[in-house]
This record gives sequence, C-alpha cells and structure tokens, in this order.
Amino acid sequence: MGKLFGTNGIRGKFGDELTVELAVKIALSIGTYFNGGEILVGFDGRVSSPILKRAVISGLLASGCNVAHAGMLPTPVLQFGVKYFKYDGGVMITASHNPPEYNGIKVIGPDGIEIPRREEEKIEEIFFENKIHRAAWNEVGRIKEEPNVIQAYIDEIIKQVNVRKIASRKFKVVVDPGNGVSSLTTPIVLKRIGCEVITINDVIDGKFPGRGPEPIPKVLGIVSKMVSSNADLGVSLDGDGDRAIFTDEKGVTHWGDKSGAIIEKYLLQREGGGIIVTPVSSSKLIEEIAMKYNGEIIWTRVGSVTVSHKLKEVNGTLGIEENGGIFYPPHQLVRDGTMATLLMLEVLTHEGEGLSKIVDKLPRYYNYKDKIPCPHNLKKKVMEKMLLEVKCEEAVKIETIDGIKIWKDENKWVLIRPSGTEPIIRIYAEAKSNEEAKELVEKYKEKLRGILA
Repeated sequence: MGKLFGTNGIRGKFGDELTVELAVKIALSIGTYFNGGEILVGFDGRVSSPILKRAVISGLLASGCNVAHAGMLPTPVLQFGVKYFKYDGGVMITASHNPPEYNGIKVIGPDGIEIPRREEEKIEEIFFENKIHRAAWNEVGRIKEEPNVIQAYIDEIIKQVNVRKIASRKFKVVVDPGNGVSSLTTPIVLKRIGCEVITINDVIDGKFPGRGPEPIPKVLGIVSKMVSSNADLGVSLDGDGDRAIFTDEKGVTHWGDKSGAIIEKYLLQREGGGIIVTPVSSSKLIEEIAMKYNGEIIWTRVGSVTVSHKLKEVNGTLGIEENGGIFYPPHQLVRDGTMATLLMLEVLTHEGEGLSKIVDKLPRYYNYKDKIPCPHNLKKKVMEKMLLEVKCEEAVKIETIDGIKIWKDENKWVLIRPSGTEPIIRIYAEAKSNEEAKELVEKYKEKLRGILA
C-alpha cells in the first residue's frame, strides 16, 4: 500500500506533487473515512489554497459528507472550531512553514487533533485500494457557512490567562505574522488584553514576500531592530499560525527550546509539577528544568501530531517543540502560536522583568541546525548507511526514537533526521558552546554528502 501522509498531513508542490485531481480523490477518501459526517473546512493564505479548498469541498460533498466552510483562518483556529462546535472532523488546507509553492491537507479528528498514524493508514487504504464511497445524486452532502469560528476562538483563548494583570503591564509588542493568516487573530487578541501592538508583514500574501513562511532567527532582523528600539517583546509566527518565535527587548531572537523552557518552568512552579511532552529534537534544557521543578519528561518522535496524542494519553501539562510549538492542554491539545504568546506575556508579568533577563537565568546550551537536500526515495538508504557509520564511532549512546541521535557526552549530541514534509535531511546539534554545536553539524553534514555521493 502506498503512503500519502508525512509528519504533518499531506504535503507537496502544487500542480506537481499535489494536483487538483489528486486533492479531489484524497477528499473522497477522507469523506469515505468520516462516513457521511459533518466536516469543518478551512484554508490558509497560500496562492493555491482557494483552489484546493474547492477541490476538497467537492470531494467531501461527493462522498456524502456535509461541509461547514470556515473560510480563511489559522490552523489552530480550525482545530479549535472542530472541537468547540462539535464537528465530526475537519480538513485544513495548509503547508504551514513550507515554501510558497507547497500546499497540503491536514485531517482533524473530533477532538481537534490531527488524526494519528493508524487512522491515516485507513484513509490511505481507501485511497490506494479504491474503496471510495461515491454518494448517489440525491445523497450528496450539503454545504453551509460557519463564520463564527475566529470570534469564538478569540473569546475563549483570552480566558486562559490573567487579562487584568497582563493589561496592567501595558506591554508594547511587535507582531510579525510573516504575511500569514495569524494576522487574523494574534494582533486582535493582544489588543483585547491591553497590549499596544506594532505589526510588520501583516498583509496576508501567499507569496510570503516579507521574510518567508518560516520564522527562523536569520530572517527576523527587522523584528529585532523594531523590538530593541521601541518594544518589550517581539513574536514572529509561521504561515499557518501554530508556531511562535520570540525576540527579547534587546533584539535577540530565541529558539523554541528557550521560550518553551521559560513557559515550562512557570507552569511547573504554578502547578507543583507535571508531565512535559517533547520530541527528541528538543534541548536537554527542557529536561533540566523538569528535573528541577518536579516535572517528568516524555520524549517522542518529531511531529506535532505525535506530541498532541501523547499529551492527551498521559494528561500532560505542556508540550514543547524546539521550532516554537507550544501545546497548552487547558486551551487545546495542539500547538498554537497565539496561545504561546499569551503564556509568554503572563510569564513576563509574573516575573516582572524582560525576556532577556529570564533567558539569562536558564542553564546554558547552544543549538545549531542545518539541512541537506535529499530526494524522498533515497532517505531510507541514506539513513541506513549513516547508522552503520555512526555505530563505529565513539559515543555515549545512540538513540533511534526518530532518526539517529548520537550522544557524544551527557551535554553534547547531534540528531540526523529525514524531514517528513520536504526532500531534505535535517541536522540538529547541541553543546555547551556554539562552536562545538556548529562543528558537530558540519561534521555530519559532510558524512551525509559522502553517502549521497
């Protein structure tokens, strides 16, 4: 049987790997899986999203499902809407942080979480074995508008934090949606809780002309300058609004490990402990904070779907991803950039000082990341050869929860992992100095090049 789903839904370059014809058949398969249910459909701001939205809706209706059209909105808002309005499922048209030419389809279960791998396989079986149900002419689904999702989301999310205390700080926040759909929520939510908001790249544009759909520090220079000269905090979101990267008042941008650890520490202290769920790509910093504040760490494979379902299974306190994903179960069991921003503002209010000072108190680890092109069909062979090579090296331990993680000592590791959404292999490293982390990445990048050659 073939495979449709990657780490986060179905992804591909529009018109090449993901065509309109393919989208219709995928939607027919999804509709067959939901067996005539009520499905909430939304889409992001990509150029190809309106086209794919129509194809998906057509396929769902043709399978006999009823469709509620939520319109353009961030992924976490669609996920919230599925659970809040009690739909049988949802479909989100988005490629998240991928380049503009990509798009994708995410399938959401009734709990608001993307369906787990075992359920994706059921859709793949329907698709590849042509077990599609096509409704008779007089049994096709009906379509209606569901215009209240964004407003309901905004009304509910602000209940998760102490608005009065945050408002008393009169924060000035620079918000960079990166021309993505979080323009529809994050600035509005922050104004509702008493912040002064300065926006950049806030016009939704599927070509992502401002700085691209992925908020990585090297493309956030303008945000850094704006915050350091005139604000308390900067927040930069990805294309579909489920991840947030923060810039402190001195203009320094921090990866999600640090912002996640800060929120983790606050919640563990407030709750007297708890369970933290995080992928193997995260910093040891997350583990150190958990050990110090009565927390328990559960490591998972990389992928927000895995983190969400594990959080649900263990009744976890918080989920953290190094790319800026924050999962706060009292709100919802999925990553949400706006929720991450509210939690960060609550931490700053509680601590009474700037983000830079809070970061300075954390244990020091340095991360370095890179990637190397690798066709999808070669990934498995490349990783098999890499594992054989690293087994001959000196290492404290080698973990294969997801990819290959080589521990050089208790504070130094490198993770080699094929992307589930792009034709690349990612390399992450961590050490007690930036130079050591960078050296590790470069070393294994060369090894990968050699294997590919």
